[in-house]
Amino acid sequence: MKSYKGLISVVIPSYNEGSHIYKNIREIQRTFDEFGCKYELIVVNDGSSDDTYEEALKAAKGYNNIVVKTHRKNYGKGRTLKMGCRFAKGDLILFLDADLDLHPGQVPVLFDMMKLRDVDVVIGSKRHPDSDVNYPWHRDIISMVYYFVIKMLFGLPVRDTQTGIKLFKKEVIKHIFPRLLVKRYAYDLELLVMAHRFGYKIMEAPVTLHFQRDFGRITLKDMFRTWMDTMAVFYRIRILRFYNKDRHNHLQNEKANVLHKTNVKIPFI
Repeated sequence: MKSYKGLISVVIPSYNEGSHIYKNIREIQRTFDEFGCKYELIVVNDGSSDDTYEEALKAAKGYNNIVVKTHRKNYGKGRTLKMGCRFAKGDLILFLDADLDLHPGQVPVLFDMMKLRDVDVVIGSKRHPDSDVNYPWHRDIISMVYYFVIKMLFGLPVRDTQTGIKLFKKEVIKHIFPRLLVKRYAYDLELLVMAHRFGYKIMEAPVTLHFQRDFGRITLKDMFRTWMDTMAVFYRIRILRFYNKDRHNHLQNEKANVLHKTNVKIPFI
């Protein structure tokens, strides 16, 4: 990644991470310093009930490439990422969970795949055949069931939408994020479904994941709300055709760009 001349914005959503957010920010700094590229860290506290915000501010003190923002109350990860992206200045934007179950040392794999395959989005995937995952069996079952539901409802060409490390070209975020409606549970799904429908190329990358939390952080209520958000995305896309006009305009603009670059007449659909 030393060859990359642009700026990478790392958006780090955080909720009740007070016990380790300081050392995790330091670890992310150390890792990106080793990469040798320009970067900024944008930490967004999602209304934590502990000292996450204060510890993040402490870690940011004295560094002009660390931005810390906060919500007054807990709004959900989707809205938190959306807030963080408003402050992102980079040409590439990385989503990275604050708990570091997914270590930032894996970022070069995503970056290399984006560069070599010329894709717009690279997402970490627990279900990639080369992934090394230490994951509770009950979480794995939930993930597998959700994958089959997503495949059936949306035909999305990925096996895992939920893993918390994703790399985007800025144009994707700039185009898609203002249109996102899900704030909390199925934001990953809506983001990737919309990116796919708008013609952006998405690729999965293997990850190494060492799960550290207990199962109690995800409740039956969370799973029910995820299901409701998922069905809301399905309803907007398949029934209301909510995004169709924007999608049509985007595809027309892409064809116009190709026409301009190649000077070849391409009939519009």
